[in-house]
Amino acid sequence: MSRFIKKKKEEIGLSPYALVFRGLKKTEKVWLNAFDYNADTFREFEVKTPEQLVELKSSKSTSWLNVYGLDNVKLMQSISAAFSIDNLILSDVMNPTTRPKVQILDSSIYLNIRMIIQNKSVLSMDNLSIIISNNILISFQEQKGNFFEPIRDRIRKPTNKIRKTGTDYLAFALLDVVVDHYIFVIGELGEEIENLEEQMSNEPGKDFMERINHFKRELNFIRKVIKPAKEMILSLAKLETEFIKDENRIHFKELIDNINEANDLADSYREMIYDMMNIYHTTMSTKLNEIMRVLTIITVIFIPITFIAGVYGTNFDFLPELHWKWSYFTMLGVMALTVLGMIWYFKRKKWF
Repeated sequence: MSRFIKKKKEEIGLSPYALVFRGLKKTEKVWLNAFDYNADTFREFEVKTPEQLVELKSSKSTSWLNVYGLDNVKLMQSISAAFSIDNLILSDVMNPTTRPKVQILDSSIYLNIRMIIQNKSVLSMDNLSIIISNNILISFQEQKGNFFEPIRDRIRKPTNKIRKTGTDYLAFALLDVVVDHYIFVIGELGEEIENLEEQMSNEPGKDFMERINHFKRELNFIRKVIKPAKEMILSLAKLETEFIKDENRIHFKELIDNINEANDLADSYREMIYDMMNIYHTTMSTKLNEIMRVLTIITVIFIPITFIAGVYGTNFDFLPELHWKWSYFTMLGVMALTVLGMIWYFKRKKWF
């Protein structure tokens, strides 16, 4: 299965306003989790009715609604109606292949980014869409998971800064987890690459090239996620909007440093992989050349003595040396002297 963007044939020609799920279903049931909090109070609950959505919107404290699963069109329409989300934005939310971007709306900011999900040694991609307004942040994920559990733990603690700030700081915290996970995944992969590099001082195994190709594929996958995410974060940090408070802008600038670090790490390890590939091919070529040189020298040594043996192996009746008493030993002596003379000549020329 492709890990990159694939457009289905039936999606060609669809209206950009059409509320159609355009990805692969990754969850059996759409699940809504909500946090409603301020410096003094905190509530965490599962949203099951449209009335709870309306209640969440009318709350005076900061609210975070996390939607897991994007394939339930009816539920998406209920969310759209409750929070006045434009169909064009909701259509983007329901399209996990949408390129990361940021867009200012009349009453909110819409942004989209891709998360890297690590399941053992397999990397995959999950789409994250975020809508930021004055008192509520809505996040949409393709599947349920514990990706943002550190943020939830911080919200549960009354003394944490996140309880005293608004949705813009919450958005920063979510994006910070995404970018930090980029760095973590690249670091894990980089450790394996560095271990592989150390093995190059010894005899590379038969699976060496296969492992290099595996790391190359994974790094290419990571870079195709990070590059557009970097563009989105740069655009977000430059936004002039009331939905991002001045005191929190410094945090979005920190995101730029973090995404640059992730990008630089991916590029560094990619260059290391290509250097290892070049060294491996050079090493293999050198070994092949050494083998060919030895075989060539052996062949050249045997050519003259093969010629002598061929001459005296002919079936003519009259060969001058045929009836000599010491002819056989003389021929062997000439052959031996020829071999020794050629070896001496090759050593003098430093050919081996």
